[in-house]
Amino acid sequence: MTSFLIRLIVNGFALWVATRIVDGVTISSDSTSSEILTLLVVALIFGVVNALIKPVVQLLSLPLLVLTLGLFTLIVNALMFWLTSWIADALDVPFHVEGFFWEAVLGALVVSFVSWILNLLLPN
Repeated sequence: MTSFLIRLIVNGFALWVATRIVDGVTISSDSTSSEILTLLVVALIFGVVNALIKPVVQLLSLPLLVLTLGLFTLIVNALMFWLTSWIADALDVPFHVEGFFWEAVLGALVVSFVSWILNLLLPN
């Protein structure tokens, strides 16, 4: 359970960094506590999307992944990030990614990089 909570907090922090760095990735909250709650909810949505939908998309796009030597993974990650925004909008969570090519791709890159760094720093 603690591993799940730590992963949720790491993803939430990575999403927060993405909202600060990438212009088209926004959280519209009126207070710090609601922003933290929003980040945790979005991190949970992001985790569920990555656990359930991402493996299916990667399997279906396997020929493109092989053809591009894995670079298509960037597009798959951006799609998962964009899908997270769409689900958050459907659930009235104030998290939004404006567009796909710059905002979703850059946002997914930032989240992946920050999560990777934090997972290196934190013990298992």
